[in-house]
Amino acid sequence: MSHHAEAHQHVGHGHSHGLVDPSIKRSRAGLVAVGWALLVLALTAAAQTAVFAASGSVALLADLIHNFGDAATAFPLAIAFALRSARAERWAGLAVVLAIFVSACVAGYEAILRLVDPREPEYLAALAVAGAVGFAGNWIAAGIRTRAGRRLDSPALLADGDHARADAYVSLAVIASAAVVALGFDIADPLIGLAITVVILRITWHSWQTVRHG
Repeated sequence: MSHHAEAHQHVGHGHSHGLVDPSIKRSRAGLVAVGWALLVLALTAAAQTAVFAASGSVALLADLIHNFGDAATAFPLAIAFALRSARAERWAGLAVVLAIFVSACVAGYEAILRLVDPREPEYLAALAVAGAVGFAGNWIAAGIRTRAGRRLDSPALLADGDHARADAYVSLAVIASAAVVALGFDIADPLIGLAITVVILRITWHSWQTVRHG
């Protein structure tokens, strides 16, 4: 057997002497992107939790629940990349969509409860800062996921990136809630919470389309 034929046979069997298999490279890159995004969102959600405990804002709660759900989507994505399976990655994308939908349902439920039993949020300056932290954290996570999703041609990561980018704008609604409540419109907090819920449902649909056609 010639040297060329032998080399061809090795390639045909998936060996890459002196090189790293492309699927392994993709797996590592995906895990790195997922890990960094998880770290950013976990820190964001932790900071927002401390402010919610003091303020009791339902608009912040809606954003907080969604950010925790967003961070949790890192786990099925990480498993999919570790397995180096296109099918697992597709299922991970569906898990992302489900997590977004569940967070919308919980946020909407809490907003309706607060409409029935109104309560004025406290520490409005801290509430506004929590909204700004949510915006920054989600924007950074979105950049990490979208760049990796384009580089790795991953619909699941792209859906998660779109999700986080939209979440960044949702977090701005928390700042709006603090401002409007400061003007004396306490009912605005649960109403903004409901508005955030509607936006999250729209994100659910958009992410579903990305995963389904990916």
